[in-house]
Amino acid sequence: MKIVLTGSIGHIGLPLSQLLIQQGHALTIITSKEDRTTAIRALGAIPAVGSIEDVDFLTSTFAGADLVYTMIPPFVSYFDPNVDLFAECQKVAENLTQAIKKSGVKRVIHLSSIGAHLEHGSGLIKLHYNVEQALETLADVDITFMRPVGFYYNLYAYIGLIKQQGVIAANTGGDDIATLVAPSDIAAAIADEVSMPAVHRKVRYVVSDEMTCNEVAGILGEAIGKPDLQWVTLTNEQYLQGLIGAGMQPAIAEGMVEMYASVHEGMLTADYFKNRPAKFGKVKVTDFAKDFAAAFKA
Repeated sequence: MKIVLTGSIGHIGLPLSQLLIQQGHALTIITSKEDRTTAIRALGAIPAVGSIEDVDFLTSTFAGADLVYTMIPPFVSYFDPNVDLFAECQKVAENLTQAIKKSGVKRVIHLSSIGAHLEHGSGLIKLHYNVEQALETLADVDITFMRPVGFYYNLYAYIGLIKQQGVIAANTGGDDIATLVAPSDIAAAIADEVSMPAVHRKVRYVVSDEMTCNEVAGILGEAIGKPDLQWVTLTNEQYLQGLIGAGMQPAIAEGMVEMYASVHEGMLTADYFKNRPAKFGKVKVTDFAKDFAAAFKA
């Protein structure tokens, strides 16, 4: 199968590329960085250097593909006071949608997110809802929406707080259920989806492990020599002021607070729990704790 990947060879793209090439697919990988072409060729794939903001480039690269994997890359900083995160993501969504339509691609696998079914109340996750809605306009294209849960590596953001105050803290925590996933498990799920027959519309959740926030804190704490580590639940206002105090753009901070509030209230995860995958990924919290400890010590 001829497959085009957006997202270059990052956290998900690299293991996904390796799996797809092992399966015998002909792979083209889009990257915005010329210096990644050597690594892409070394994988056995064809690099396509260009911008996801260039519809003509995307259209020509997608042309002739049996399947395109799309994603919205993390291309903006939450600490940039001038960025309009939703507008930037909407622009990319429209570019991808136009390129898919113009190129004649008939099958897409899109990396979305848990909570992308919600039009309101999901905070930053609303951008994934918007992207899914844009892609939904492609009436004659088969689309699988991959909805991973929270990424393990987001927990690295708490290292500074643990060192300063001895806790993990957010407006979700305590006995709230943390649903977590490793990029390698997302890649494996996407590769598995590639091998399945196409259906017009499909949603697939991806998860590696789930447990309470305090259980996660306990495992991470043991790994870093702080066995009494707790995951404290802050009020929305406390968390908002903490994010803004750390330099996050206020509008994005408000979106993050709303996102975690919806986790705490159970709204964001409700559809996931109704459609929880029968098979979890391989990487468990105890596995990630080793990487977390290494990062903490560094």
